[in-house]
Amino acid sequence: QVQLVESGGGLVQPGGSLRLSCAASGSIFSINAMGWYRQAPGKQRELVAAITSVGSTNYADSVKGRFTISRDNAKNTVYLQMNSLKPEDTAVYYCNFERVRTTPWGRGGDYWGQGTQVTVSS
Repeated sequence: QVQLVESGGGLVQPGGSLRLSCAASGSIFSINAMGWYRQAPGKQRELVAAITSVGSTNYADSVKGRFTISRDNAKNTVYLQMNSLKPEDTAVYYCNFERVRTTPWGRGGDYWGQGTQVTVSS
């Protein structure tokens, strides 16, 4: 059974930094893309950043130049380094792993983390 465990959220002042982590537990053969999404109160969940299995990245326009996504395949972990945080970055952040295969012949499945609150406020 695959589970994603997030950590690193919290309260930070505007201009500050946070680093989110999301690690997959269980017997894992491979993971396709990894991503971070966020959902603010009253808004839809939106993609923040994503990284493919070969390291190609994609960012929402609102976070370009401030956030950096990275992954450690040996640890089945994805990170989101968030710098120059703004109040509008306040949201619950969720990690998502696509096509997580536990065997070489399996089709794999998509998994979500439990969410971690990021609050940017003075």
